[in-house]
Amino acid sequence: MWQEKESKLYKAFEFKDFISAFSFMTRVALLAEKSNHHPTWTNTYNKVEIWLSTHDAGDKVTEKDRLLADEIDALNTN
Repeated sequence: MWQEKESKLYKAFEFKDFISAFSFMTRVALLAEKSNHHPTWTNTYNKVEIWLSTHDAGDKVTEKDRLLADEIDALNTN
């Protein structure tokens, strides 16, 4: 479940290994590029953390972030 923290949507994802995590990040990158809405994220081995906010709206959570979060959730078949 996405959490709203410090004016950002946040979620951590855990995978079985690095390749699975990186594959997920690649699919998220394609979604982000398509919507021209890019996340802040980190990856350590099998864990991916994502923060979403809309820079044009003063780094606040907007509908654009919620839509991308839903699309990211749909990718995660973990």
